[in-house]
Amino acid sequence: MTNKYMYFIANWKMYGDLKTLNSLDKIINFSKMNRKNKFRIIYCPPNTLIRPMFKRFKKTNIEVGAQNCHESNNFGAYTGHVNSNMLKNIGAKYIILGHSENRQEGDDDKLINSKIKSAQKAGLKIIFCIGETIKDKRNKKTNKVLASQIKNGLKSIKNKSNILIAYEPVWSIGTGLIPRKEDLIKSISFIKSKFKNKSQKIFYGGSVNINNIDLLKTISLIDGFLIGGESRNSKKFIDIIKKTFN
Repeated sequence: MTNKYMYFIANWKMYGDLKTLNSLDKIINFSKMNRKNKFRIIYCPPNTLIRPMFKRFKKTNIEVGAQNCHESNNFGAYTGHVNSNMLKNIGAKYIILGHSENRQEGDDDKLINSKIKSAQKAGLKIIFCIGETIKDKRNKKTNKVLASQIKNGLKSIKNKSNILIAYEPVWSIGTGLIPRKEDLIKSISFIKSKFKNKSQKIFYGGSVNINNIDLLKTISLIDGFLIGGESRNSKKFIDIIKKTFN
């Protein structure tokens, strides 16, 4: 059981359409019945669902975020892209940047750094993802990789008050595997040591589910969870939230 104020972030990735929004009635009712509880729910759907989801959540405490953006704040000839101002304009308050799936498609630290600066200018809160691959882990380079991602991803960014860190070991995403408790504590402690603000929010992401939340909630260094597949099922998502506090 935890008494901390916790974040629960639903990353829907490239799933969902307008019909899917009907599945949100359960989470809306749950949120309304638990307004005084110490948690914040944030949904990050595909861009096509940000506005309709924002409207759906209008009379609730649930907030909406985006999953990525172009590095430019300006309009321009960037076919297929949207920028952070556009996302803010349609209802996004948060944005996930640096996710390993985007890193694998070409988002390096320099580009992520530009995107974070762009999102900050737009007034979005950033969920900055970092994490090592299985090769990094086996070669005992986890701390080196995390330090590099933090240093280069946040280069020249003085104000980090609107940046939330999501530690997602790449090898854990979608595999059903999570780090051992002692390893997770070491990694999150290391991440915290890289910030002057000792109250820096650190989330965990990677195969979070109803079966491992009992272990994860015992780690007091964790301030919330970035949840993928399980968040698309409202009942499972609610059960994870409930179990975190029970």
